Amino acid sequence: MAPAGTTCRRFWISRRSSPIRSVSLPQAGRRTRPCAAGSACRAAGGGVGSSSCTSLQGELTPHLGNLSFLRVLDLAAANLTGPIPANLGRLRRLKILDLAHNTLSDAIPSALGNLTKLETLNLYDNHFSGHVPMELQNLYSLRVMALDQNYLTGPIPKHLFDAKHSLTHIYLGDNSLSGPIPDSVASLSMLRVLSLPSNQLSGPVPPAIFNMSRLETISIRKNNLTGAIPTNESFNLRMLRKIDLYMNKFTGPIPSGLASCKHLEMISLGDNLFEDVVPAWLATLSQLNSLSLGSNELVGPIPGQFGNLSMLNMLDLSFSKLSGPIPVELGMLSQLTFMSLSNNQLNGTFPAFIGNLSELSHLELAYNQLTGHVPSTIGNNIRPLKHFEIRGNHLHGDLRFLSSLSNSQRLEVLIISENLFTGCIPNSVGNLSTGILEFRANNNRLIGGLPAILSNLTNLRWINFADNQLSKPILPASLVTLENLLGFDLSKNSIAGPIPKEVSMLTRLVCLFLSDNKLSGSIPDGIGNLTMLEHIHLSNNKLSSIVPTSIFHLNNLILLLLFNNALTGALPSDLSHFQNIDHIDVSDNMLDGQLPNSYAYHPMLTYLNLSHNSFRDSIPYSFSHLTNLATLDLSYNNLSGTIPKYLANLTFLTSLNLSFNNLQGQIPSGGVFSNITLQSLMGNARLCGAQHLGFPACLEKSHSTRRKHLLKIVLPAVIAAFGAIVVLLYLMIGKKMKNPDITASFDTADAICHRLVSYQEIVRATENFNEDYLLGVGSFGKVFKGRLDDGLVVAIKILNMQVERAIRSFDAECHVLRMARHRNLIKILNTCSNLDFRALFLQFMPNGNLESYLHSESRPCVGSFLKRMEIMLDVSMAMEYLHHEHHEVVLHCDLKPSNVLFDEEMTAHIADFGIAKMLLEDDNSAVSASMPGTIGYMAPEYAFMGKASRKSDVFSFGIMVLEVFTGKRPTDPMFIGGLTLRLWVSQSFPENLINVADEHLLQDEETRICFDHQNTSLGSSSTSRSNSFLTSIFELGLLCSSESPEQRMAMNDAVSKLKGIKKDYSASMLEMQRRRQY
Repeated sequence: MAPAGTTCRRFWISRRSSPIRSVSLPQAGRRTRPCAAGSACRAAGGGVGSSSCTSLQGELTPHLGNLSFLRVLDLAAANLTGPIPANLGRLRRLKILDLAHNTLSDAIPSALGNLTKLETLNLYDNHFSGHVPMELQNLYSLRVMALDQNYLTGPIPKHLFDAKHSLTHIYLGDNSLSGPIPDSVASLSMLRVLSLPSNQLSGPVPPAIFNMSRLETISIRKNNLTGAIPTNESFNLRMLRKIDLYMNKFTGPIPSGLASCKHLEMISLGDNLFEDVVPAWLATLSQLNSLSLGSNELVGPIPGQFGNLSMLNMLDLSFSKLSGPIPVELGMLSQLTFMSLSNNQLNGTFPAFIGNLSELSHLELAYNQLTGHVPSTIGNNIRPLKHFEIRGNHLHGDLRFLSSLSNSQRLEVLIISENLFTGCIPNSVGNLSTGILEFRANNNRLIGGLPAILSNLTNLRWINFADNQLSKPILPASLVTLENLLGFDLSKNSIAGPIPKEVSMLTRLVCLFLSDNKLSGSIPDGIGNLTMLEHIHLSNNKLSSIVPTSIFHLNNLILLLLFNNALTGALPSDLSHFQNIDHIDVSDNMLDGQLPNSYAYHPMLTYLNLSHNSFRDSIPYSFSHLTNLATLDLSYNNLSGTIPKYLANLTFLTSLNLSFNNLQGQIPSGGVFSNITLQSLMGNARLCGAQHLGFPACLEKSHSTRRKHLLKIVLPAVIAAFGAIVVLLYLMIGKKMKNPDITASFDTADAICHRLVSYQEIVRATENFNEDYLLGVGSFGKVFKGRLDDGLVVAIKILNMQVERAIRSFDAECHVLRMARHRNLIKILNTCSNLDFRALFLQFMPNGNLESYLHSESRPCVGSFLKRMEIMLDVSMAMEYLHHEHHEVVLHCDLKPSNVLFDEEMTAHIADFGIAKMLLEDDNSAVSASMPGTIGYMAPEYAFMGKASRKSDVFSFGIMVLEVFTGKRPTDPMFIGGLTLRLWVSQSFPENLINVADEHLLQDEETRICFDHQNTSLGSSSTSRSNSFLTSIFELGLLCSSESPEQRMAMNDAVSKLKGIKKDYSASMLEMQRRRQY
């Protein structure tokens, strides 16, 4: 026996002469499941063998399978980890297996299908993954099946419920199960509970389920189920107490068959596509305590008969199209605790009967057309009230009713916004519940100011009195104790006076909105101490003095709006602390000095407005770091010098205003300047170029100066070209003697980097863009094979200048590849660019791309497992370099097989960075991507929200892994009706991966021999349905392509994983060869 207070790490089984029939661990307060037909969960009789410790932990021992007389195994809430031993399948006499509330993992062993006498299977609340084993269909004695709150995937096996005449309870909720609900469920004549919520089930519900006379609970909420619910003729659920269809896609009318279900206590049909009036017959269901029909296409009035539902405590009819007044009969619902009628078209006066609902804790009447006053006694009798929301109506009068709400000492949320309330904010607000978290009264007609007694509400998180007619100064006393405040919004009022320095005591503040007032004086320096601030909006006031330097050290700041004030002085030269900033606007002030010259790298900044100030000197080079800038306004300043050419390279810059400065010199071309207007450049008298806008042509320099300038350029170029030709000839002769099939090596390719290539040479290289030289066609142009004048064979990417965003694609690709140095990245050799033509010279890859390698009909992929793994390792190492080793984090944003090219040695190179993005060195950061990737390879958050991150590239990589080893494109015609490549693989993972592996892979002799050798080494049949190498590689693909970005591994981890698989595979091959030699 273990000493008191110790923890047992291994399950203990006593030696005794009589057989053990029951093993259990008593636990107080844990959730239990119903047992079969009223029997006790723990068997009567038989000894109890367990450790003497108060709790267990560790893994289940396989030796439990030796207890052949065991009938009850109850180890719920025992801190167990690891898998369920397959040996438990030997317990042929077992009736109850309860392993709930542990952290057991891996797949549910199919061996449990051997427990033919099992009556209760409870695996609730663990970490099981994989599919529901089809072998569980052999549990013919089963009465309770509880597999909910795990990580199970795939469909519910079609025959899982065949011939289970005793089954009464099914719990499969809170997993990721997909596919239809099996028809066989309807054959379970004893079934009382069907619980399948929070999965990904789809298709119609088998109609016969609505004709199961013993069924008491149907819970299928939060799935993708469709179709109509059967009508009276085939709807017979006489014992039904609970029906929960929330958040699906059901259509048709509210099922009228529910009218005969006289035992109904709960109806939840919200968030579907039902079209109907609210049926009056619902009022005949006298046992009903919860009715939720919101978020449907319901019309018409609320039936007054609902007042007869004396036991109702929850009523939700929100987000529909209901009209008419709120019936006074609802005042008879004395048990009501929750009522939401918001977002309808209800009219009439405010329902005074609300004050009689003495049990009400949650009231939502928002966004209707209610009128009149709110009764001053509204809260006198509603002591449990926590949530009071009446915004978005036409209510008027003063706020005297707030005094009565002081009786509701549990109040947490008070929202009276967007009405027509008038008068002052009464001092009685200080008597509201000290637990109130949110007080919103914006968009009304309130006057005066915030009462100092508001400081009594010390737990307030949000105060919003914006868009009123407040005029009194902000009192420091009203702020001092609000140390939990997150949001403070008094914008769009008429508040005068200074911003109290006490605002710096609101240390948890996230949002500070004081714009559109008459505030004066300086911005308190203490605002810089509010380190959690994300939004500062102080624009349209009369603030003066300098902008405190401390504000520019708030590294969580996203929005800084200070425009239209009287701020003076210079901005700090270093703004590199702004790591998350998206929007800066300090226009219309009196700021002067130089523009900030240190922005570091700010991939999040999209909007910068410094216009209408007195900034001077030139536009600094630091602006080139603002790689995702979309809007830049520097107009109406005293800037001088030339317009930087790098502004044309800012890929996402679409709005640029440089008007009314002292800029001079040539107007750049390309990029944002391609569509720039005169209004954005006017007021700069010494600009030239862009004659189509009316600017003069730029004057050429003097003849002698030009000759000197040309000499400086031409002489080194001639010398370099001569040297390159000598080297080229030497290497070509040497190579020709050694290998006449290879035109040029990487050394000769380097020669092109040091010379100019003309448009005429490109025409000659491609024989005037002959289609015979065409290698491929993309979104932004074509790629040709070409032989340059020096004999070098290259790939020439010609941009289609008529396609919108082609120039941005060109610039993005140049930006990424000009500094990238990695053996698995395509190399840019040179460019040719003018106003009307742009081309990239790339290494020629003679062995095509991964797309054709996998799917070409003329050359089906016969690559071995090792070769395919080496290709994906090449790809992963290139992506690891871009994500973790390059001086900028580069997102490819379009990773797919056609963008993976092969050189002479079949080494993989990633190409096509036309929509690549730059990112901060931050695992959690993301950027907006306006140019989409390719369907099938785009991560969900990229496809639906346009947010690209490292993890969106990882998703594309994961899909590629699955494609390479299955031979199936993610857009294969077989993937319809919700089935995807990832889901198809996951349904066979891990036991049946041979079913999804590419048949050409399995036909490769080297691969087949190695797989057979491994199976033999592990003691399994050569016909095994899976293999650890396949398991490892498909597990990598599934993890990388997870729906949630947080569940995907990083690229450097993927590289480590692949290297480990390759090492094990190579070791297995060496071992196999060694054995064959002997």
